Amino acid sequence: MKLKHYDAIIIGAGQAGVPLAKKLAKAGKKVALIEKRWVGGTCVNDGCTPTKTWVASAKAAWVAANSAHLGVKIKTYKVDFSLIKKRKDDIVLNARKGIEKGLTATQGLDLLHGEAVFTGHKTISVKLNGLGVKHIKGDWIFINTGTETFIPHIEGLSNINYLTSTSILELDKVPEHLLVLGGNYIGLEFAQMFRRFGSKVTVIERSQRLLSKEDEDISLEMQKILRLENIDIQTGSEIIKFKQKVGGKIAATVKNAEVEKKVKCSDVLLAVGRVPRTQSLGLEKTGVKVDEKGYVTVNAKLETNVPGIYALGDVNGGGAFTHIAYNDYTIVYRNLIEGTKYTTKDRPLPYCMFTDPQLGRIGISEADAKKQALDVIIARLPMSRVARAAEVGDTRGFMKAVVDAKTKKILGAAVLGQEGGEIMSVLQMAMEGNITYDRIRYCVFAHPLYSESLNNLFMTIPE
Repeated sequence: MKLKHYDAIIIGAGQAGVPLAKKLAKAGKKVALIEKRWVGGTCVNDGCTPTKTWVASAKAAWVAANSAHLGVKIKTYKVDFSLIKKRKDDIVLNARKGIEKGLTATQGLDLLHGEAVFTGHKTISVKLNGLGVKHIKGDWIFINTGTETFIPHIEGLSNINYLTSTSILELDKVPEHLLVLGGNYIGLEFAQMFRRFGSKVTVIERSQRLLSKEDEDISLEMQKILRLENIDIQTGSEIIKFKQKVGGKIAATVKNAEVEKKVKCSDVLLAVGRVPRTQSLGLEKTGVKVDEKGYVTVNAKLETNVPGIYALGDVNGGGAFTHIAYNDYTIVYRNLIEGTKYTTKDRPLPYCMFTDPQLGRIGISEADAKKQALDVIIARLPMSRVARAAEVGDTRGFMKAVVDAKTKKILGAAVLGQEGGEIMSVLQMAMEGNITYDRIRYCVFAHPLYSESLNNLFMTIPE
């Protein structure tokens, strides 16, 4: 068996793999980038890019239906789902083509379309898409295979045509009644957008509240917002059985406490979690360890237990976000090529849920502070007291911050409101620069911006 040698092999052309491959090649390394599906990873193909185009369309529909209080009365409007899908497909395809063009134009970089499996220590066989098998070996290997939808064990699930966050993007018509399993980030974004497209929507969540990892006041406010849009939210509930009915309908048996009831729907979306794509990699052949959930274990420099093999992005369990995957790339590249000593220790983990309004989060929550017995002060401001929100006519939600009572430093923030992610980013910059809340209280912001109300947020803390 003839092995072709590379300085670096990257498995997965996601948001860490693509820039890393290009930068290593430009640094003079011979690089192989392996991708079994499409370049760009989940973000470009079935995550951030396509879903945010649909979020924008859903928001336009909501504005059309909810503008009378602004003096603009729209009697009728039509959701053209075929056009919505075409717009999404065009944007995704344009992004994908751009990425692939950039990769193929990079000297020293071989883009291999196929499935990678380890066959020995740092050796990989690539089953090329319809073109045989290629055997390669690398000095450095980077695993960037991401995650996929977790499929729960529910009676009858295999007998229905359920949807995942990937397959739902290929629908060519709006579901009559969408049943969403999971009341967290992915499930709630799809639930709201399809309700706005015209679907009847039911959300089933096993926990006693939505967004169980967020503070309770955030969860309750989000539940209130979604119920105002006539989304049926059933918490403390689980589906124990599915049955395909004559005529295409699906019957779900929902259990809440000891009470069972039937819910009939047209479509089912699974959004109860994700699992790492490591099962078919043959990691045992090269000695790479995974944890009990299948995530590749890494140290603070993102290196596995096997020297020279790294895991980047969602597959290492360090945060399933595009920006974290990209930051993983910058850490390993700078360390290996520039000789730096960057680590993931104390790295900020900002994120934004793109419901409407958005939920932007950074740092610790109020619940985290209580668990750690920290001496903190909670600043809280309803969006009804934000001038810009009142002027725009959307005062849903609130902003809150967790600050250290002694140092006055901001430890965390949650902003549920219009431009929540952008406001959160302002607070993140303050945290990065050790700017204390009392300075923000009297900082001069342009009027009337949403961020200007950070003045008022911190004025809720007594001087």
